[in-house]
Amino acid sequence: MTYRIALNFEDGATRMIACNPGETVLDAAYRNQVNLPMDCSDGVCGTCKCRCEEGDYDLGDDYIEDALTEQEAGERLVLTCQMRVSSDCVIDVPVPSTACKLAPERHEGTVTAVEQVSPSTIRLELKLDRATGVDFLPGQYVNLAIPGTGEARAYSFSSAPGADHASFLIRNVPGGRMSTWLTQTAKPGDRMSFVGPNGSFFLRTPARPIVMLAGGTGLAPLLSMLRVLASQKSEQKIRLVYGVTHDADLVGLEAIEAAGAQLPGFSYATVVADAASEHPRKGYVTAHLDADDLHGGDCDVYLCGPPPMVEAVRTHFRDTGVTPASFYYEKFAASEAVPA
Repeated sequence: MTYRIALNFEDGATRMIACNPGETVLDAAYRNQVNLPMDCSDGVCGTCKCRCEEGDYDLGDDYIEDALTEQEAGERLVLTCQMRVSSDCVIDVPVPSTACKLAPERHEGTVTAVEQVSPSTIRLELKLDRATGVDFLPGQYVNLAIPGTGEARAYSFSSAPGADHASFLIRNVPGGRMSTWLTQTAKPGDRMSFVGPNGSFFLRTPARPIVMLAGGTGLAPLLSMLRVLASQKSEQKIRLVYGVTHDADLVGLEAIEAAGAQLPGFSYATVVADAASEHPRKGYVTAHLDADDLHGGDCDVYLCGPPPMVEAVRTHFRDTGVTPASFYYEKFAASEAVPA
């Protein structure tokens, strides 16, 4: 038996490693060719100090107070040279991945489906070369290379970790280089590559009711989360409110319902902003967030959408006096070029 450790670096890169029972995280990282910061490896210097965001662990009592104070330990700061885990964990490493001599992780695959499912959305699916798929935290993104160019664009997985395929919901940007390639050139059999995973927007261990708010293709990372929750057969209450601009922009409903069928506490609503729409719920997602959905703030909120939507939800919480126990969000806009 091994434990799955996600090392999240300061620059957004994530590397997944396996840690054996009784093995320190520092030793596991070195065994997996990840050079975490260290100096003494004896719990004396504090150089390997990180923060454990998720999971269970033990630090023993062989380190000194100068390396890790009691207050720091209470705030879940850890010394990776002393840390022995007893569950899967997510660890924030306060340095860039490059400082740990960590090269970006590259994956390749073959296009199996590329479809413009609405005027605003393209669905892309790749069969991955690696049979075990990509290990990532549901909600994270990768930098997907545009074939024939030196550029890439950032997109969140809509598929679950570890699948032998990767799927994405991609915003169709008129004149955009990726959008143009996908709508005019791409076909099954084409080769594509991406680098990742990256990002701090990911599903945490469910501890209270979950509220998911999606705007447009911001549905993608939430679909990945729903698929993982369904595989875990979560019994938490989960409420999804999914907003789009026009009726035709509503996509992925079959995937939502398939995941929801395995989640006894799941419900969702769709909202269309277009005033001319005949959809039963019009306007913005904030107008369709009931007080019961938020459980008086005793909930975890996951929000992904364009910047105006994110700011509108933040303002809504402030104006209504509701402060969620946890609030995770990711803004997206038309992708800027990043190195492939």
